[in-house]
Amino acid sequence: MSCPLISNVENIRVTRVDSCGRPVCGADNAFVLECLASVSMSPDVEEGEDIEYKAANGKVCGFKRGCPSFRGYEVEVNFFSVSPEFVEITTGNPVVFGFDGQPIGHDDCSVQCNIGFALELWAPILGDDICDASGLNEGKWIYMLLPWITNGVLGDLEAGSEAVTLVLQGATRSGGGWGIGPYDVLEQDAALTPGPLLTPLGNTCHRRVIQTQIAPPTPGCDYVDVTGGVCLAS
Repeated sequence: MSCPLISNVENIRVTRVDSCGRPVCGADNAFVLECLASVSMSPDVEEGEDIEYKAANGKVCGFKRGCPSFRGYEVEVNFFSVSPEFVEITTGNPVVFGFDGQPIGHDDCSVQCNIGFALELWAPILGDDICDASGLNEGKWIYMLLPWITNGVLGDLEAGSEAVTLVLQGATRSGGGWGIGPYDVLEQDAALTPGPLLTPLGNTCHRRVIQTQIAPPTPGCDYVDVTGGVCLAS
């Protein structure tokens, strides 16, 4: 499908990454969320400096347009579910536990600049040909990956008579060590065998957008373990 029509975002997954942008493998390092309103990604671009050569008589002898510098994306996630696990992974602030050891809330303490998280999202593709003729797939999705987001912080919160929406803000970084990732997000062959990304992101890249026939993960209310892909070699 060369001209996919994208519907609403189905769910997102956040994964803890270390100070070098590498996925943190092991238990309780990811979370899948479906109760969200929107995800925005605003490019942060520094305008380049134009160079102009102007003669004493006012004639412009030469002109070179400055090249803008792309710093990354300012990310904002609007969500409804007050999940301590989601907040802890994305902001680094601590979870509060109940008498039974289960998460019951979180603290807002400080901006943890030495940690980060990866953000993945899935949006179903619309169309008559989304189901493979072989009957092997369950549909097609646009898969979007931002492998390294830092400075996660909760934004404005207003509790009143209307529905409460929480806002998470952060900024992407390039490089990092996500590699092919720790998850099966892309078909590896015509049999639609699930596997990790086929090629890692480049060192200057902040985002990847691809089509996939591998269904997104199931959302839940608990941490998710990170054990596949690049974690198998660690």
